[in-house]
Amino acid sequence: MKDMKRLLPLLAVSLLTVAACAQWSNPSADIPAYNNGAPSKPLPPVLAGAQTTGVYFSHPYQVTAYKMAAKIQPVLHQMPCYCRCDQSMGHNSLHSCFEGLHGAECSTCMKEAVFAYQQTKLGKTPAQIRAAIEKGSWLNVDLEHATL
Repeated sequence: MKDMKRLLPLLAVSLLTVAACAQWSNPSADIPAYNNGAPSKPLPPVLAGAQTTGVYFSHPYQVTAYKMAAKIQPVLHQMPCYCRCDQSMGHNSLHSCFEGLHGAECSTCMKEAVFAYQQTKLGKTPAQIRAAIEKGSWLNVDLEHATL
């Protein structure tokens, strides 16, 4: 009986802890910002041409990622970016990363864009690509060997 009196408060605290933590464990709430459909107005342009030269573009794959991004802008508009730039920079999708230099500085952004381009070429829909990105399928993209 004495052990039961010790066990009950411990059990109660444990249950309260689990219940309190459960409210923050919603995996769908952990998806970075993205747009749920195609853009309704023209998107800001992806950097191109002379804008993709200089110190931020010292590797050919950086330019390739921007060229790919330019070809699938409505798709990137519908993708989250797992570098979490939505929180740190106010981006609203993966497209935002390529409107400026951020995409050239971030391997996450480049890998996701290359993955989205490759999947688009395979005929995948933006929803299918987003689901694969959410599962981490972009992690194995080899930027050094990405080609248009």
